[in-house]
Amino acid sequence: MYFRYEVIVIGGGHAGCEAAHAAARMGAKTLLITMDMTKIAQMSCNPAMGGIAKGQILREIDALGGISGIVTDRSSIQFRMLNRSKGPAMWSPRAQCDRQRFTIEWRKILEGTSNLHIWQEQAQKLIIDGDVAKGIETVFGTKFYAKSIILTNGTFLNGLMHVGFRRMKGGRSGDQSSTGLSDQLSEMGFLVERMKTGTSARIDGRSIDFSRMKEQRGDSEKRTFSYMSNETYIKEQKSCFVTATNSKVHEEIKKGLKYSPLFTGVIKGRGPRYCPSIEDKIVTFKEKEAHQLFIEPEGLETVEYYINGFASSLPLEVQLKALRKVKGLENVEIFRPGYAIEYDFFQPTQLKHTLETKKIRNLYFAGQINGTTGYEEAAAQGLAAGINAVLGIRKEKPFIMGREESYIGVLIDDLVTKGVDEPYRMFTSRAEYRILLRQDNADERLTRIGYELGIASKERLKKLEQKERMVEEIIRFLGTKSLSPEVINRFLQKVETSTIVQKVKAVAIAVRPQVNMKELLMMISGSEKIEAFNSERFDEIAESAEIKIKYEGYIQREKIVADKIKRLGELKIPSDLNYDELVSISTEGRQKLNRIKPSTIGQAGRISGVSPSDVNILLMYLGR
Repeated sequence: MYFRYEVIVIGGGHAGCEAAHAAARMGAKTLLITMDMTKIAQMSCNPAMGGIAKGQILREIDALGGISGIVTDRSSIQFRMLNRSKGPAMWSPRAQCDRQRFTIEWRKILEGTSNLHIWQEQAQKLIIDGDVAKGIETVFGTKFYAKSIILTNGTFLNGLMHVGFRRMKGGRSGDQSSTGLSDQLSEMGFLVERMKTGTSARIDGRSIDFSRMKEQRGDSEKRTFSYMSNETYIKEQKSCFVTATNSKVHEEIKKGLKYSPLFTGVIKGRGPRYCPSIEDKIVTFKEKEAHQLFIEPEGLETVEYYINGFASSLPLEVQLKALRKVKGLENVEIFRPGYAIEYDFFQPTQLKHTLETKKIRNLYFAGQINGTTGYEEAAAQGLAAGINAVLGIRKEKPFIMGREESYIGVLIDDLVTKGVDEPYRMFTSRAEYRILLRQDNADERLTRIGYELGIASKERLKKLEQKERMVEEIIRFLGTKSLSPEVINRFLQKVETSTIVQKVKAVAIAVRPQVNMKELLMMISGSEKIEAFNSERFDEIAESAEIKIKYEGYIQREKIVADKIKRLGELKIPSDLNYDELVSISTEGRQKLNRIKPSTIGQAGRISGVSPSDVNILLMYLGR
């Protein structure tokens, strides 16, 4: 028996959910195949969304019409804006979530999405005709045909979990691995490699002495990720707690290293440098006397806690002994140990910027299958793949964002241009135009694009237009309002900035770094009717106006630089160009260019091993 769809998505994680929702919203008859419908968008690691650079990605997903931000708001138990002490380009929202509710809310939305059907079974074999993907066959022999196939298998492809020298097949704790697809794709010529990631033990909150730890509360002001969210699940924010390892903890871990699959060569996959296991930290940073640990709640109605910073594949007894030497965890009880997981991934240089594979048409990869890590990075790729799968069917212009347009554009360009040699994670430092890609203006950059694609709703567009109108109203008001010394000097003394001796426009006061926009507006508005005052998002609107005023020079300068580089970078390179004929290009450069086949000069220049002189030779060849 067989069924027909337009788009099939394999995998019900964060990438798969966003891909399936986007394709269905665009009007394509879509099928999402997952091995377990009760674990849709499961938070397999820490129960949080957002953070440094990841918060910007989540806001971008929301701006385009994706769902991760809405689900985060509906399951939040704490919200914080990180990096407040730095400039606005670095501000990053982060929410602690109720892990079970997160899955429930995602499933609710998917089940309520028109054009979307869900099937619970393991996909085992792609149906390929020549160099075109046609469908998928499941372990029970059911065949599904479609015009586009998206693989979002996460850590499930030949997944192997390690706790000490004990190992078992699985995609995550409690779930079987997925077999068949890797071998098939490898036989077709795809480069398949192994990655390693890990997670920490889950512990019983009733056995934790929180009084010995530092409490980390959420922000007092009301915030949400999505502009579509009027309220969050937060009734009373649930705190996280901070503690640290010490020399006794380190001694227990060192004693257990002889049982470590990581240090005895059992694990072959490459792990992440930026988020190493606790045993890796102890060995690599042996001079450090302590490593911070964050104790994060898994939900409002559970005593389960996650230990951020203590990922481990050491034997259970070693993990437990080490944890009980941590301040506040002396009597800790474990629900389940931490473990490492090895899994197959495909070098993303085998993809186009649309995330379609170069070898097989109508086949797309998204998420950890591309060597990334993190819920947000996976969701962003899923959204892009879902959009491009539909556009490809319709023979329309592909959805490709530049590095100056979004963190999602940076993410995908990094993957397909540079490839990965460890699990890829987004950082603000990866983006050349951070001041343009702030979390506060994601909707201004991307919502109109999402609306034109058919993902973002009319209501979402109206909220953007309302916000833009309010921000401009505030800026106009400050530009026309005159302030006398009698009115403003007391306020200026309070915020410890110099007073004035004659009348000035309010905007001249607003640009001062010591002046908070919200406080200034509340103080000087008087009887003025400012629409933003009545908005539920007044804090964010005032903040957006403040950034535009205070950082206008920096923003304009970065725009000019971005435009110049974009003009040159968009110069097309013929797809059939034989780089071996360009003998003036370095040998390494020719090899990399032949393998990756960049579509533009900009992409060629970002390939590791291609020098500026190689790019100059290319430009001369292209007549520039």
